[in-house]
Amino acid sequence: MKESSGRKQGTLSPCAACKLLRRRCAHDCVFAPYFPADEPHKFASVHKVFGASNVNKMLQELPEHQRSDAVSSMVYEANARMRDPVYGCVGAISSLQQQIDLLQTQLAIAQAEVVHMRMRQFPSTSTPSAAHSPETAGKLNIPAQNKSFFTMDMVGHDNMGESLWSSC
Repeated sequence: MKESSGRKQGTLSPCAACKLLRRRCAHDCVFAPYFPADEPHKFASVHKVFGASNVNKMLQELPEHQRSDAVSSMVYEANARMRDPVYGCVGAISSLQQQIDLLQTQLAIAQAEVVHMRMRQFPSTSTPSAAHSPETAGKLNIPAQNKSFFTMDMVGHDNMGESLWSSC
């Protein structure tokens, strides 16, 4: 029976890297703590993108406390490169940034529409109560008050810089 090789996982089987590379997993294998045997897909993608030799060099050049983070980064980048071979994770980041820009633009438009709707609901006339009844609004050529799609109402503000909007 094999004795334990002193790995953190305490497994007797070779790590995913040694299994993929078809070599004997030594007790001081640099891959073993980061590529366990039960997660072979992690090393497979890292190996395909970076190569085992380069990964080995990178890990050995780093202090042990930074290796886990480096492996996580390599796995993430390798998976991104598998999905998008040209841009990798930069393509994903760029796509997300474009979505953020689009959503911010849509939010600004929606906020402007809310302000416009509020301005129509509360026109500046000498008789502010006239806009609240549909009969008088029609006589004064003021649009009748519609139910707002948004659940926000204007509230007064003080000099402390509070918002003009509050949720209902």
